[in-house]
Amino acid sequence: MAKRPAFSNLMKEIRTGKFIFTGELEPTKMYDLSSVIHSAEEMKKTGKIVAANVTDGPQGDAYTCSMVPSYLVQEKVGLEAVWQMTVRDRNRIALFGDVVGGAILGLKNILTLTGDHTALGDNKNARPVYDLDSTQFIELVSKIIDEGTDLEGKEIEGGKIEMNIGCAANPNALPPYLEPEILKVGRKVEAGVDFIQTQTAFDIDEAKVFLKELEKYNVAVLLGLFPLKNYGIAWYFDKYIPGVSVPKDLLGELKTAKKMEDKKARNAKIDQINIDFFEPFIKEIKKTTKAAGIHCMAVHYERLFGPLLKDF
Repeated sequence: MAKRPAFSNLMKEIRTGKFIFTGELEPTKMYDLSSVIHSAEEMKKTGKIVAANVTDGPQGDAYTCSMVPSYLVQEKVGLEAVWQMTVRDRNRIALFGDVVGGAILGLKNILTLTGDHTALGDNKNARPVYDLDSTQFIELVSKIIDEGTDLEGKEIEGGKIEMNIGCAANPNALPPYLEPEILKVGRKVEAGVDFIQTQTAFDIDEAKVFLKELEKYNVAVLLGLFPLKNYGIAWYFDKYIPGVSVPKDLLGELKTAKKMEDKKARNAKIDQINIDFFEPFIKEIKKTTKAAGIHCMAVHYERLFGPLLKDF
């Protein structure tokens, strides 16, 4: 398909060829969104974050919907949102309605996701929907944007919807799972994605192999990195997140830092551990790959953005 116009600031920045950064916000089970707004403000202050993802019920938990905080982050903070949306909770009717609703609110980026199964979440009796898979969801959003219709070809009245579409990819897929993952991403590209944001990577050699494989699709890729705010988060990631293995040296350093009694000194040590690990990682990705940038998932850890990204 022909390249879709850059409707969002994110896509405009990507197409300048600059190495860019996106962040991540996570509305949890909350009515008061002030903490989300504050996190977005801290990201914007750095001058480094082009846009911030807003998650949609990660790990299958019943959290505040992603559409409203996406809108508020743009309106109150002036930071563009990447609105995450899963097919787990909605059939094609609800997906269509929400996409059009988000467009009315001025959302310009949508990240199309399958969504973690409800069995993983905090409402385990919930029934997942999965009427469409994530590739079919991309096809739906593409028809809304490019043709002005729903999946059945029924026309949307009142004007043209302008959005850019993203999808996820797993850089931790090793042979024999690497080829199927690359093919799956290829189907999503064919369905109409404009950019890709990957899940978190810790192994730079594996990440570089994955990025090289994706070059054939000629689509902007932002590699996902997850700075670790404390040892507990690192341990959880290593033990429970499928396909993710936190380097043992990194785990060990964070475990040692955990024992420091002075909170200020402990936080400073943890920050330095993350900077020492991720700064050369980012520099290597920027220097040796065609990645468009980094998706930095430092949720509730915005203080790291300034020192980590100051040289980029």
